[in-house]
Amino acid sequence: MARRLRTVGREFVDSAPIRLVFAAEVSAPVDVVYRALAEDVASWPSWFTAVTRATPTDAGAGREVRLRGGVRFRETVVAAEPDMCYAYRVDESNAPGVRALLEEWRLTPEESGTRVQWTFAADGTGLFRLVLSLARAGVGRSFRQAVRRLDARLATTTR
Repeated sequence: MARRLRTVGREFVDSAPIRLVFAAEVSAPVDVVYRALAEDVASWPSWFTAVTRATPTDAGAGREVRLRGGVRFRETVVAAEPDMCYAYRVDESNAPGVRALLEEWRLTPEESGTRVQWTFAADGTGLFRLVLSLARAGVGRSFRQAVRRLDARLATTTR
């Protein structure tokens, strides 16, 4: 059963008890990367394999996301700044132990493409925090693989 999570604002990305921050580069320009993140939500499963389904809701103001293992999220977009930042807060989830969750994708133009920085900001029970801390390396690996897949996908769709 889905539980309502604590409503947090964008500042949570800096104040969350657990912050996982990862960065990688893609060769696509920043506007193309932003569109893939914020406007082509339904394509997320094609490049982020932890995501099995992603559906925009409320005319793009929200999202419904399903992950491998059956975890579900109902989210609200809290930042949609073209070519700069895309962030969303989880409002409801069936994930055990989570109390608050916000994810932020920051985009920075680089000479060779775009630097993508993903911050996973969370709060939860002691056990949730411990598990997430122990999972840091795996979450980072998943992010890097996703960004590599996104880069390859964008290379074939922007030619």
